[in-house]
Amino acid sequence: MDYLKDLKFYPDFPIKGVNFVDIIPLLQDKDIFRSVVTDLAAMCTCSNIAAPEARGFFFSAPMLFDKDCDIRNVIPIRKKGKLPFSEGDLIQVEIMKEYGPDHVYFRRSDLAAGAKTGDTIEICFFDDILATGGTARGIAESLNSQTVNVDGKTYKVKVKEFVFLVEIDDLPGRARLDGVAPVKSLIHVREND
Repeated sequence: MDYLKDLKFYPDFPIKGVNFVDIIPLLQDKDIFRSVVTDLAAMCTCSNIAAPEARGFFFSAPMLFDKDCDIRNVIPIRKKGKLPFSEGDLIQVEIMKEYGPDHVYFRRSDLAAGAKTGDTIEICFFDDILATGGTARGIAESLNSQTVNVDGKTYKVKVKEFVFLVEIDDLPGRARLDGVAPVKSLIHVREND
């Protein structure tokens, strides 16, 4: 299905020089949304999916219901003050967005709840847009540095793949992520089109 025609673009938003890709129209038609979720789920090969708020949540949680998909656990990545946590559970991640530095958070307990493959918790990182790759790279590096203990056994965390709804092809996001894990994108656009 050609989803490109359903996207909207807003030049100079939220700051001058940024061409904002609006994915909300994909949520405004039940059949299109179902098709997008099915296509994205087919791209994910892990049982655990990590997704930053809020637009990452729109598509990752419904993938749990896709009958042909093996995703069993969503690991939410949230902004400050949005995740309740026990002491030692919350991990802060510094990310570099195209607008400047920021921080997001995830919980070790959400990682521990995930499906295990041998001694590893493999993760598909999902987000709506791949632009410069700063958010995805920062989160993936932090995830890859984690270990969690479950029932006395230690598991390594590994981002196995990146999946994006939209990739802006003429920005450096893919090149920034290629050394971390393979990158897959459903829709491709160009910043200067």
